Amino acid sequence: MKPFWRRAPETKTASPALIALSLMGSPRWSGRDFLAAAREGVLKNAVAYRCVRMIAEGAASVPWLVYDGRKELETHPLLSLLARPNPEEEGSALFERWYAFLQTAGDAYLEAASASGAVRELYVLRPDRVSVVADARGWPVAYDYKVDGRTTRLAREPSGFMPVLHGRLFHPLDDHYGLSPMAPAGTALDVHNAGAAWVKALLDNAARPSGALVYKGPDGGSLTDEQFNRLKRELEDSYQGAANAGRPMVLEGGLEWRSMSYTPSELDFANSRAVAAREIALAFGVPPMLLGLPGDNTYANYREANLVFWRQTVLPLVAKTARMLTAWLAPRFGESLRIGYDSDAVDALALEREAVWERLSQASFLTLNERRAAAGYSAVEGGDGV
Repeated sequence: MKPFWRRAPETKTASPALIALSLMGSPRWSGRDFLAAAREGVLKNAVAYRCVRMIAEGAASVPWLVYDGRKELETHPLLSLLARPNPEEEGSALFERWYAFLQTAGDAYLEAASASGAVRELYVLRPDRVSVVADARGWPVAYDYKVDGRTTRLAREPSGFMPVLHGRLFHPLDDHYGLSPMAPAGTALDVHNAGAAWVKALLDNAARPSGALVYKGPDGGSLTDEQFNRLKRELEDSYQGAANAGRPMVLEGGLEWRSMSYTPSELDFANSRAVAAREIALAFGVPPMLLGLPGDNTYANYREANLVFWRQTVLPLVAKTARMLTAWLAPRFGESLRIGYDSDAVDALALEREAVWERLSQASFLTLNERRAAAGYSAVEGGDGV
């Protein structure tokens, strides 16, 4: 029998009105190294760390809303669950970790804990501990959670509910796992981290370029092995390190210090680090001006850069999460429920909202409900007249 990867692809046919039985396969582990990305990016690189925190904290600060049809609900068990997902965390803290994992790994996992057939609590799972279990056709049918050598399989419930929500960023070459911004920014991260290591090594060497001690002994003689080792020890003990910066060097007869100048590539290293920092910010969708990076003339001012950050990076991420939560969690509380978000609570969009309200207030040809709909609010009774 031929291996599955050498068989001809099967033709997909319409599914009959039957229940299909799928046997679970083995876990399909991701090819990326989440731990390396976390260590080299978030833990070691200030630009990547700040980008992840800005996106996660900003997105988690946007309040959730619950709608029944077009009506906004002020109180509802689903709204209470999102505000207090488990006894250990409140809503913004849980979703801050959700967004941070999404930016670091490209994947984020949310587990729903049920009791008596109802979802009671929500928990965020670390991406490096979760693997997708696919069936023979490649569709995810369960998730394996591995910690401390123990593996727990989170499979679809008899009711059809999958207890794990898998959020992922677009990956062009993977069917089950997302692509972290750390991956396309990997080269820039290496350059930025290597630049920091180079500067640190320069400081450890008394912030001086390298040089050479030249021995001009009589009749072209050279140092003995004992003299050479003694001179090397004295240089390391007395003249290397930031604490010895500027200390005068005492040379014996026949010794001459020759300083070596920086190469053009060394002089351009600071600019290379600045370019790398901008590339890292670009991969995450954070305007460099918000990170305090020099040389950014793209935006006229900080306010416009902040508006672009919210409109193009944070709010699309929040909207995507709201749609995923609606499809995954809302049916457990009611078929007509929908999860949204309150963009009016974002201070960075205040001036934009004021401009919209000003234009709507002058649109006398619109009804009150049409104006409310254009501003993102639900209709009110008696508001259909001009």
